[in-house]
Amino acid sequence: MSLPPEKASELKQLIHQQLSKMDVHGRIREILAETIREELAPDQQQLSTEDLIKALRRRGIIDDVMKELNFVTDSVDQELPSSPKQPVCFTDRQSTLLKKSDGTRMADSTTMLSISDPVHMVLIKTDIFGETTLVASYFLEWRSVLGSENGVTSLTVELMGVGTESKVSVGILNIKLEMYPPLNQTLSQEVVNTQLALERQKTAEKERLFLVYAKQWWREYLQIRPSHNSRLVKIFAQDENGINRPVCSYIKPLRAGRLLDTPRQAARFVNVLGYERAPVIGGGGKQEQWCTLLAFLCRNKGDCEDHANLLCSLLLGYGLEAFVCVGTKAKGIPHAWVMTCGTDGTVTFWESLTGHRYIHKPVNPDESPVAEQPKPLYPYRTIGCVFNHQMFLGNCQPSDSVEICVFDLNDESKWKPMSEEAIKSVCAPGATTSLPPFPPLCASTIDASVTSNEIEMQLRLLVSEHRKDLGLTTVWEDQLSYLLSPALASYEFERTTSISAGNEEFQDAIRRAVPDGHTFKGFPIHFVYRNARRAFATCLICCRGDQVRLAVRVRVFTYPESACAVWIMFACKYRSVL
Repeated sequence: MSLPPEKASELKQLIHQQLSKMDVHGRIREILAETIREELAPDQQQLSTEDLIKALRRRGIIDDVMKELNFVTDSVDQELPSSPKQPVCFTDRQSTLLKKSDGTRMADSTTMLSISDPVHMVLIKTDIFGETTLVASYFLEWRSVLGSENGVTSLTVELMGVGTESKVSVGILNIKLEMYPPLNQTLSQEVVNTQLALERQKTAEKERLFLVYAKQWWREYLQIRPSHNSRLVKIFAQDENGINRPVCSYIKPLRAGRLLDTPRQAARFVNVLGYERAPVIGGGGKQEQWCTLLAFLCRNKGDCEDHANLLCSLLLGYGLEAFVCVGTKAKGIPHAWVMTCGTDGTVTFWESLTGHRYIHKPVNPDESPVAEQPKPLYPYRTIGCVFNHQMFLGNCQPSDSVEICVFDLNDESKWKPMSEEAIKSVCAPGATTSLPPFPPLCASTIDASVTSNEIEMQLRLLVSEHRKDLGLTTVWEDQLSYLLSPALASYEFERTTSISAGNEEFQDAIRRAVPDGHTFKGFPIHFVYRNARRAFATCLICCRGDQVRLAVRVRVFTYPESACAVWIMFACKYRSVL
């Protein structure tokens, strides 16, 4: 439920115009001065936010503003983008509980009772090095406040761990919910409880029927060929709370607004999000954990399935026919990647962990051994199934080898489909109350120029100290450092578009900056984190020579959710001595 960016901007502008028209800011300043002068004790030097809000309410300022503002969303349920999340405890993106009314008043209690989306809260731990750990993920049923007196209620919820610790308590959270402005008519708690019970019953029945259908589909799939039992056909997957969900529910067309301009830029964004496999206690192979989108975005890292689900959702948002593929890489390692099918029949694989794209050209196994066959460049070996938010298809071709697979998804002799109606019954938006809402992407909070400069200064200090310990002098040349900038921009452009540009100008500038008889050396490195000391540990600068001049340039490229690509180039020039 995301409000388009242009609508959000229009809403902000209307609110700002209304506040200016009513001179709300001036009235707040007057009340602030009066409150400080008249209501605070002489020994109280600070005015708390609560004191100010109480003063505004007593004087009717808040009521006047809310009377003048009419909140109207589209006819479908929508969620306003929240402010960018901070690297602290809770991230909550359920930012509005309003639905369309008649355009002249706030939604009433009955209308709000029909809004079944929960408030999704994620608890993240961030260490001193900026590394994040997912601690808890909780879905809050907020509608109990609709049946409380005065529109205020308090809740105590127990937060459970994630993954293998999903049955272990990590703490207690006290929550206070308040409806503002107050509803004209509150509901009885019995009505609210009855509605919630009916929704739970309806959801349970839909999930039961889908499970029955999925079992029948699997039996039919195995009857085609007994060897299908060993193929990676993934119908359900566990989320961070250990709940089994249909894999199609992890996908939804996701529009990035103005944060990402092209599908390839979206692939680059997903690529710079960190890769981390779910932790395993003891042996026995890989721990399965497909994170909900909010949990993945909050910690800025996840497994290959998390990356593939996000990339598929973004590509669907760009109008492409995209699917998540589940199969194996070399040595039989399970893997997930993305596939798009063009209108001309072109099949393209997108590796969500690297951003690389591969055109699939199937090998004909019946061709003569001497016939020239296309050589696969992709790392994938087998494929068991493909899916998106509406479709699920199991590979029923004689071989599951990717290189000889035919991706004609409409041919049921090659791909066994699930009923789209069955998938829609449990995966469509609003189909069940157990589906987590998809959050909108948030703009980066990182200042690229400031961060680039900070990392560069820290690296200079670290290099100088290291060379001093080795008995070497360090002389930095600012002009040479500046000349490295075009190369870093070119590297990032090439990673995003697969097009190389700007190398000629960079090489010409370096030739002019290096005197005759001198040698230039430089090497770029790429990271997806902003820790200067960690970057320095991978590249010690120990060059020796005559008239050595050092240079370093850092360029941070920001993406949504405060993800970033960090390019660093170290360089030196020195006089050649035979």
